[in-house]
Amino acid sequence: PPKKEFCCKAAKEHDIPEDLDKVLENKVMETVSDLYYINMSVVEMMCLDGTDGEGIVSKSVASHSDLIPGVYEGGLKIWECTFDLIDYFSEAEIQFTNKTVLDLGCGAGLLGIAALRGKADKVHFQDYNSTVIDEITLPNAVANCRSEGNRMGSGDDRKTSKPPSKRPKKAECLPDVLTKCRFFSGEWSEVSQLLLSSNKPFSKYDIILTSETIYNPDYYGALHDTLAQLLDKNGRVYLASKAHYFGVGGGIHLFEKFTVERNVFRTSIVKIIDKGLQRCIMEMAFKDSS
Repeated sequence: PPKKEFCCKAAKEHDIPEDLDKVLENKVMETVSDLYYINMSVVEMMCLDGTDGEGIVSKSVASHSDLIPGVYEGGLKIWECTFDLIDYFSEAEIQFTNKTVLDLGCGAGLLGIAALRGKADKVHFQDYNSTVIDEITLPNAVANCRSEGNRMGSGDDRKTSKPPSKRPKKAECLPDVLTKCRFFSGEWSEVSQLLLSSNKPFSKYDIILTSETIYNPDYYGALHDTLAQLLDKNGRVYLASKAHYFGVGGGIHLFEKFTVERNVFRTSIVKIIDKGLQRCIMEMAFKDSS
């Protein structure tokens, strides 16, 4: 058993429940960029009523904070760089077909779900908090896989809609799409160890997607090592971030400097978004990769 459990959150794999209707029970769905996601405030209300084993919602509410280092790492909110990265996938024509993908620090899991849409072969989702995986990521994946059998028109970008209803499509599309997914919670290095030491077959990732995960410089070592351990030798990391995170001190240029010093990856800023606070998308690959 992990001796370090008191200081880092131990890794855990979350099984996909057999009763998928139950996963979406009491959830209110919304859509954005043609993806379903569950309304977070409804989840927060339910968590305050006791479905939150980690107590992250009450702690977050009590401290008026979206981040409590080592306790709650922001997964109850969809951060704006997620949408920057989803837009970039289509602009840059990123190919997910038959690729193995990791959505690292996934929160709502929209990046991984976009990869599933792009016909990825396998998509794994990781978030620090188990409550986020159970109450948000998994339901979002189920809702999108369920609707995959009958792609809807994009319609109004942010309209609220009911969960995809129990259509007969369910049986034909779920085994397909949802069996490509695995879900993990815990601290990055712990999840890395779990994957690498697992008796389940594990192949390294062709693509690792991560958004707004470099706000805290204290985590750079763990993030860098996780990317180095889990990325395939010719794989790519796509990282979306604000140029600077006020208050916590991290940001894209600091992480880039950290990466250059480690001399394992080459990095390039592939897009800068100048609306409001500057945001960036960075591509990373091993220095000796093709």
